[in-house]
Amino acid sequence: MDLLLEPLAYDFFVRALVASALVGVACAVVGSFVVLKGMSFIGDAVSHAAFPGIVIAYMLGLPIILGGAVAAIGTALGIGALTRRSGLRADSIIGVLFAGMFALGVALFSSIPNYVGDLFAFLFGDVLGISVSDMVALIVLVVALLLVIRALWKELLFATFDPLGAGAAGLPVRRLDDLLLILIAVTIVISLQAVGIVLVVAMITTPAATAQLLVKRFGQMIGVAALIGVTAAVAGLYLSYALDLASGAAIVLFETALFLVVLLVTSLRGRRTA
Repeated sequence: MDLLLEPLAYDFFVRALVASALVGVACAVVGSFVVLKGMSFIGDAVSHAAFPGIVIAYMLGLPIILGGAVAAIGTALGIGALTRRSGLRADSIIGVLFAGMFALGVALFSSIPNYVGDLFAFLFGDVLGISVSDMVALIVLVVALLLVIRALWKELLFATFDPLGAGAAGLPVRRLDDLLLILIAVTIVISLQAVGIVLVVAMITTPAATAQLLVKRFGQMIGVAALIGVTAAVAGLYLSYALDLASGAAIVLFETALFLVVLLVTSLRGRRTA
């Protein structure tokens, strides 16, 4: 019991719990669309593409989160536009932009003469260092993200499950696809301080993939994924505190372990019923 209550005496831990839970919900909701559409690789590319934007913003003295958002959204929309117009497969374009943008970030980062702690926090996550102002910004962004999805729920769902049918019904499928890319980019950016560029794609895809193994209906999938995301955030932070681990890594490891357990159980159950 002391282990559960002791960390709550620290304001930074309470802020980290709230922030991680919010990020867990946002990642679960958007991640369900990502998993359903097979867009996990796009999430990985966009997260790494945010790095040069973050570095440039730091060098110019601008808000780091703003630089990451511009780079991530620009890359996400660029992937969509190039896929439609170039005739190349999406995975080829994603691979090129993934490597190119991250290489640009590394090159810019290496040009900074001194060690930069803030930038390392965005690479590997530092949710325990989140400030009150960061918390307010995070709450506003997560609420706005969920409101947009709620307002366009039917349209996004239709375009996700049946893009041809949605187009025939008069829905702007291309714009909805671009909107989903923007939502993915925004989710990635607001998650960076929690788990960092390296691990953020796992926080988006793993809870949704785990939920997909457990339920069949998409609405249920989002609810279960959100529950998994929040549970992993809380459990991961407590593991981080108890074992002195990196908080972002602890959260993702918990999600991964849960996914493997669910996968094993569902596989064994499937064999018994076969």
